[in-house]
Amino acid sequence: MLVDSHCHINFPDLAARMPEVLANMAANGVSHAMVIGVSKPKYPEVLALAEAHANLFATVGIHPDDPEAEEFSEDELVAHAAHPKVVGIGETGLDYHWCQGDLGWQHERFAVHIRAARRTGLPLVIHTRSSAQDTVRLMREHGADKVGGVMHCFTESWDIARLALDLGFYISLSGIVTFKNAAVVKEVAQKVPLDRLLVETDSPYLAPVPYRGKTNEPAFVKHVAEHVAELRGMAFEALAEATSDNYFRLFAKAQRPPA
Repeated sequence: MLVDSHCHINFPDLAARMPEVLANMAANGVSHAMVIGVSKPKYPEVLALAEAHANLFATVGIHPDDPEAEEFSEDELVAHAAHPKVVGIGETGLDYHWCQGDLGWQHERFAVHIRAARRTGLPLVIHTRSSAQDTVRLMREHGADKVGGVMHCFTESWDIARLALDLGFYISLSGIVTFKNAAVVKEVAQKVPLDRLLVETDSPYLAPVPYRGKTNEPAFVKHVAEHVAELRGMAFEALAEATSDNYFRLFAKAQRPPA
């Protein structure tokens, strides 16, 4: 069994062929997937998928890369988090790659999500790009360690990974780990404690080798897991079991299938 801990299958490229996407998951041993909320207008699509399929779960949040995005208030996030299929808060965090200048709005958006997570007890799904030091600083300042969560699509150094681990966070690796030039990510893949490791696709983006450059989908998380297992010198089956266990332990609200 494998879990894709982060995907965007409500996006048009995948939503248009949902039966095929779900069938491909099953054919590749991917039993569950997490559909990630990134905007207020698109959140109903995310929730509808989770409601329609027992093996899909949802998060609620606003991605940090759009200064004009319609916001969820803290109370709205808390209210949406009460839904039985909503198991995390995010995607949230900081992004200095796409956004420059006065980013106080981005810091406040992140803080709102952390406060909502603390009120609900749900883990955070954190995005950080070109902003690692400030991301960790705000996590500390606003008490993200009180609820924990995951650093998704991790591309930072082992030093940053250790800081996140010290705050009780998990590290999730995407198809980037399969790329030849991803030496930093490969190092992290080898060093993260096995009980803090997740795998994901971030589909429809970042398809792993051998599908690099094509539309990504949850079934391809198998290739991520296979590569990480190889880097760690362990059996794929053991890596798949561990990362699935980690997912259901972190996102405890998600209902695990019976053994």
